[in-house]
Amino acid sequence: MEQVVETANMRSALERVRKNKGSPGVDGMTTEQLSEHLRAHWPRIREDLLADRYQPQPVRRWSIPKKGGGTRELGIPCVLDRLIQQAVLQVLQTRFDPSFSKHSHGFRPGRSQRTAVCEAGQYIAAGRQWVVDVDLEKFFDRVNHDMLMARLEQRIEDKRLLRLIRRYLNAGVMIGGVVTERYEGTPQGGPLSPLLSNVLLDEVDRALESRGHAFVRYADDCNVYVRSKRAGERVLRLLRRLYAKLRLRINEAKSTVARVETRQFLGFTATAEKSGKTGWRVADKALKAMRDRVREFTSRTCGRSLHQVIEALRSYIPGWKQYFQPGLSPHVSERLDGWIRRRLRALLVRQWQHGTRAYQALRAHGVDVRKARAGAKLLPRWWHASNSGPVSLAFPKRYFDELGLPRLVT
Repeated sequence: MEQVVETANMRSALERVRKNKGSPGVDGMTTEQLSEHLRAHWPRIREDLLADRYQPQPVRRWSIPKKGGGTRELGIPCVLDRLIQQAVLQVLQTRFDPSFSKHSHGFRPGRSQRTAVCEAGQYIAAGRQWVVDVDLEKFFDRVNHDMLMARLEQRIEDKRLLRLIRRYLNAGVMIGGVVTERYEGTPQGGPLSPLLSNVLLDEVDRALESRGHAFVRYADDCNVYVRSKRAGERVLRLLRRLYAKLRLRINEAKSTVARVETRQFLGFTATAEKSGKTGWRVADKALKAMRDRVREFTSRTCGRSLHQVIEALRSYIPGWKQYFQPGLSPHVSERLDGWIRRRLRALLVRQWQHGTRAYQALRAHGVDVRKARAGAKLLPRWWHASNSGPVSLAFPKRYFDELGLPRLVT
C-alpha cells in the first residue's frame, strides 16, 4: 500500500485518469474536478488507504450495444476510485506481467491486438489450418471472487491491498438509484479489471503451454491452432474442463472447431494468398460495423453540419485504420474512401431540398451551366444525385481533403 500511495505513483495515475477522461460515477464528479477534490481531501484519503479503512463507492451501471446484437454491461466507478485502481494497477502490473504467458496479448504493455493476430498468422502459416475458437459467456460478469482472490493471495503479501481489491470486487452496482450487491464478476470500466482477468486466465494459459499447444489469447478470446478437426475436438474438451475448474462457462453456441478461414479473430479473417503465405483481411462483420458507424455520423437526422461530421470522422477513421491496417487491402480502402465521400456528398445534397438551390450550389462550386442543370434535375433522389457527375465535379476528393477528411488509402 505504501507503493500505491507514493507521490510519483499517484501523480502518474492521475495523469492517466485525466487522459482517459470517461463519464462520472455515482457521485457525479468529473475528471476535471478530481484535482481540486484531491487538494482538499488527499491527506485523509491516503490515511484511510494505509489504515485499511477506505470504502469504494458503488459503480454506475451503463449499457452499450454490442456489435453482434444485445448489450454489454459496463460498471463505471467514480473518478476517485478510478484513480486508486489505476495506482494499484501500476504497482501490481510490474509484479504480475513478467510472469504471464507469452501467448497472452490483451491489456499488457508492448502487446496489442496486432501482436496477437501476428502470432496467430504464424501458426496458420506453419500448417495449423484448424482453430478451436472459444467464447466465454459473460466472462467479466462471471468471475468468481474467491477463485480470483486465492490467486492474488499467492503473490501479494500486503493484507490491506488484498482487502482493498476485495472491496472493489464487492462494491455494489447502482441501477435506477438503487444499490444492488454483487457477489461475482469484475465490472468492465474499471482500470484494474483487465489485469485481474489476466491473473485468473493465466492458469488456462499455463495448462495449454504445458501440453505444447499453439494458442493465442486476447482477454477472454482464446484461439488454439491445430492440424486436424479431431485434434481440435480433444482440445475443446480440455478447455471445457479448465474453464469449469475456474467456474467459468463456455458459450457453446459461439464456440467451435472449424477451418481458420471460416472464423474471425479480433475482427480479422485468415486468407490464403497466391504466394502460398497466410494473410489477413478485415472480417465482414467488422466492415459492416464500420459502415454502420459512418452511417450514424452522416445520417440526415444527426443534426450536424458537414464540418461537424468530418470532425467526428477525424476522431474515428484514423483509429479504425490503425487497428485494421494488417487486413486492409488497397481495393477495400479505396472502395470505403469513395463510399464515405459519397455519404458526405449526400449530406450536402439533402440540404439543397429543391432544384433551384441545387443549381445555385453547383454553379457556385465551378460546375458549368449545362451540367449544373442536369445535376439539379436529379433531386429529390438525393442518394442517386450524390454519385452523379455534376455533384462529383463540385465536390471532388480535393474538396474533402482540404476540409481535413482522413483517407484510408495510404
